Amino acid sequence: MTQNIYDDPSFFAGYSRLRRSVEGLDGAPEWPALRVLVPELAGRRVVDLGCGFGWFCRWARHAGAAQVLGLDVSENMLARARATDPDAAVTYRRADLERLDLPAASFDLAYSSLALHYIERLDELLVQVRRALVPGGRLVASVEHPIFTAPSAPGWTRDETGREVWPVDRYLDEGPRTTNWLAEGVVKQHRTIGTYARLLLRAGFTLSHLEEWGPTAQQIAEHPEYAIERERPAFLLFAADC
Repeated sequence: MTQNIYDDPSFFAGYSRLRRSVEGLDGAPEWPALRVLVPELAGRRVVDLGCGFGWFCRWARHAGAAQVLGLDVSENMLARARATDPDAAVTYRRADLERLDLPAASFDLAYSSLALHYIERLDELLVQVRRALVPGGRLVASVEHPIFTAPSAPGWTRDETGREVWPVDRYLDEGPRTTNWLAEGVVKQHRTIGTYARLLLRAGFTLSHLEEWGPTAQQIAEHPEYAIERERPAFLLFAADC
């Protein structure tokens, strides 16, 4: 089963204070780049893999989606999602993405924000998602960039000149990385960019967009604290079509 760290009280409390948790999509700096990858949603059926507080589910519904299904392993996340702006066309369901079973050809869009790097058997999940999408359907997703997941002790350090440096070790050794982020013992699955691309292709997708995200000059002007993110990409964004 996927590690359910979001139901850990201390982790959930810390996560709930993050800007993206308080402000939703507008508080996620990568959202503008992800948004342009999302197709027209009027009348479409959408599944959100790792929906969290349901921010994208509600956005998709407001964008015209006919039905939206939000899936998450965390009861804490789902409870918050269900309590916010209830809509009969938006359903939230507890599901372990490691053992997902969706009806064939039941969705036009699958979306996932910062969830897939927790999944050990990502190859099986992508096959399942490909099967659940209609011909012409699309998967839009973000994951933590492999440079972000690679370090055994992630975090900025300073070199002898005072420059901020992001450590990278065992980059090509894929597999679980256990770190302390908001709580001790958070397990993420490290993969290279090449592996993400290969898994999508093997699942039957056509890779249509791959982006190593960094903040724009305008974003840095509005949020100077984002400038450090130009030193290394925090997120890998992709879109894949059926």
